Amino acid sequence: MGIYSFRGGVHPKGYKELTADKPLVEYLPKGELVFPLSQHLGKPAIPVVKRNDLVKVGQLIAKADGFISANIHSSVSGKVKIIEHRPNNAGIMGESIVIINDGEYTPFEGVGEKTDYETLTPREIIDKVKEAGIVGLGGAGFPTYVKLMPQKPEDIRWIVANGAECEPGITCDDRLMQENPEQIVEGLKIVLRIFPTAKAVIAIETNKPKAIESMRRAVGNDPRFEILELKVKYPQGGERNLVHAVSGQYMESGALPASLGVIVDNVATLAAIYKAVALNTPLYERGLTVTGDGASDPGNYIVKFGTLASEFVNDDEGLKPGTKKIILGGPMMGVAIPNTDVPLEKRNNALTCFLEDDVEKAQQKLTNCIRCGKCIRVCPLGLYPQMMAEAAERKDYERFIKVHGLDCIQCGTCNYACPAKRPLTQLFKQMKPAAMMYQRAKAAKEGKK
Repeated sequence: MGIYSFRGGVHPKGYKELTADKPLVEYLPKGELVFPLSQHLGKPAIPVVKRNDLVKVGQLIAKADGFISANIHSSVSGKVKIIEHRPNNAGIMGESIVIINDGEYTPFEGVGEKTDYETLTPREIIDKVKEAGIVGLGGAGFPTYVKLMPQKPEDIRWIVANGAECEPGITCDDRLMQENPEQIVEGLKIVLRIFPTAKAVIAIETNKPKAIESMRRAVGNDPRFEILELKVKYPQGGERNLVHAVSGQYMESGALPASLGVIVDNVATLAAIYKAVALNTPLYERGLTVTGDGASDPGNYIVKFGTLASEFVNDDEGLKPGTKKIILGGPMMGVAIPNTDVPLEKRNNALTCFLEDDVEKAQQKLTNCIRCGKCIRVCPLGLYPQMMAEAAERKDYERFIKVHGLDCIQCGTCNYACPAKRPLTQLFKQMKPAAMMYQRAKAAKEGKK
């Protein structure tokens, strides 16, 4: 395969140079940890511990509630302080388990023990992934074991490792590919045991030459693997783009990659699969990039879930004087946090700190839509953001659904290209869940008739 691109997209400044050469460093939290019971798509998990219980690293503390849900494990050893409602990193109150860290990091029984995954059946592998609480670490948070159970597993032809990491500023996946490529390759080999006729494709943007070379060495001469080099363009790592790059097929509205014979997993997710299946280690930590012109010490870390953002960035350290805004994630798809006393969890891959607030500046230049069509030209899905925005402003759910607003991946390309500085992505982030609730309620009402 040659260098792949896609229709639309934009070329924001990368800002990768701040952390691209910073290795992943394990961070040991100092204060108490907060574990929201909703760290994934689907229903929140249910606590299986109570106040004053002693816990260890890797111990199950909350069990999945239903098919679309995920287990949660402690990332430290210590004592359960309380189970109560705490603000998550979106500022929304939700039930959380608070654990007092004893600083010993004593592992739970069995965690870290090696297993020969070649002796496991596909069902046993899927069960291990489920028990480990693995979700998509690219940010979506969808329970991974569900992806590994398509309706027709015999039709799966490609397993795609998403190493694009196209969001500006974020480099923790790049560092993972450079430093621990074997974990990703072993994770792919484990998934291939579930789909033995499939081929593994590792997709990486060309601005990560060291990662590409590192992954090539780890793959070796295995004929089941291929490296797919992607053009540097945002959002190159979008699932639909990768499905088209690999299969040559376009995903229709509402379709899943598995319907076209493809399963896509982030490279960090695949490394987590390896640890869960081969080392009996559940998901309780991940890579995190701290970056931006407001960060006093940009870097890449292995952060334990439940660690408060304030341990990395606060007014006393970690931030340059005058920092105005902190985003959980990158500048295109990230969300501004109300304060830094919020926990980091499974879906968080970055803290981006800004000396200036671009949204504030954009609001000062805000005008009515000038009908230039730039938002349409850059949308990687070929949607009509102008029409979607008009429907969102009127809260016209029927119209929003009709113009395919539910397909929006909220990538921010329309915002980036809009000369009128319209808050398009912000509108869609508010409108999409409301429209989905409307759609479900309407279907339920019609079903009763």
